[in-house]
Amino acid sequence: MGDYVAIAAKVSRKLKNLVDKLEIKLGPVIRKALKEEVKRRAIRKLEERAKKLLERLPEIPDGEVAKLIREDRER
Repeated sequence: MGDYVAIAAKVSRKLKNLVDKLEIKLGPVIRKALKEEVKRRAIRKLEERAKKLLERLPEIPDGEVAKLIREDRER
């Protein structure tokens, strides 16, 4: 079945009863929620890192950007 580990969490009895009553299969729900949360946090970390890197880059005037693009197209 692969390299898996078990994860446990405490929930209220009321929630557990509703899960049972609604016949919700917890495995797929938990896996999906964890994957989404991991993805969301990974993206947030990358955005923070990109922001820090951008702050370290020198400011390039708009005219200079246009000039560089023009020069690149002429090659």
